[in-house]
Amino acid sequence: QLQASGGGLVQAGDSLRLSCAASGRTFSRNSVGWFRQAPGKEREFVAIKFRSSNNIVYADSVKDRFTMSTDNDKNTVHLQMNNLKPDDTAVYYCAMSSTVIFSERTKSRAYHHWGQGTLVTVSS
Repeated sequence: QLQASGGGLVQAGDSLRLSCAASGRTFSRNSVGWFRQAPGKEREFVAIKFRSSNNIVYADSVKDRFTMSTDNDKNTVHLQMNNLKPDDTAVYYCAMSSTVIFSERTKSRAYHHWGQGTLVTVSS
């Protein structure tokens, strides 16, 4: 139901735009988050757009470099990633929840629907 795309191999300082398309559910009725998981590491929160307020919150590690946006007409969410660093290398996942609250935003268990992930590799 969630399909992430847009990953690839880039050099440090480059940009990528990830997309997450939904079928069967609408982003306008759900909070949508991005997570990432680097090899050998736990899944890490990246950003979330809350359904109730349209507020977007970013992890400190990506703040001022990543921008999340939504296209409700296309039921698609984007993650614009600028000034990429090798530490950004990971599989990126989009996730959706109708019930996630602010204090739980970084927890994977708060999200009920997940895409399959798209790999981003940043070389130095």
